[in-house]
Amino acid sequence: MRNAFFEQDIVLENPIVRVVPFDASYEDGLRRIIFDKEITRFTQEHILSDEDLKRYIASTEACRANGSGYPFIVIDKASGQVAGATRFGNLVFPSKRLEIGWTWYGKAYRGTGINKAVKFELLRYAFETLGFNRVQFSVDLENVRSQKAVLKLGAKQEGIFRSNYENASGEPRDDVYFSIIKPEWPDVKSGVFEAFVSAGRFT
Repeated sequence: MRNAFFEQDIVLENPIVRVVPFDASYEDGLRRIIFDKEITRFTQEHILSDEDLKRYIASTEACRANGSGYPFIVIDKASGQVAGATRFGNLVFPSKRLEIGWTWYGKAYRGTGINKAVKFELLRYAFETLGFNRVQFSVDLENVRSQKAVLKLGAKQEGIFRSNYENASGEPRDDVYFSIIKPEWPDVKSGVFEAFVSAGRFT
């Protein structure tokens, strides 16, 4: 099951976004938006040059090849342009849990509703297609904007993991963990995403 999952070409789509498997063919689209220090402020690598970008693409493709994650490119359907990237990671199939994260968007796409549209598709796939029991999110303790965004998705804050990762400067960082579990998904779907569902924009 694990290998079969990573071998699939998963495409998720609604009227706002198209979420497709990450690959190097999107290099030009990524280059247009990724050279922004705000994107990598809370990550383990800075992407400031073409060399950094190529290294990022290679490591992101490798995570799917080695089974450590399934990365996606996010395409804004209004413009047809690459808006950012996201990922399923920390997949534990026997326990039916995964993490949604490694998410970033170009400056023009932040606060536009794209993130909510993307998260709906990822959550729906995790709970309704994979049948998983838990979806978790981890956010740097100082990344208040992203914490608020996760809470708006209906996730519940669980706790702080101290020194959970090192940033690009080698500094230990604390993460706040959030989750949505399967019994909560119907209410989250009909509540947080009610406007989309009732309008028939998502099936």
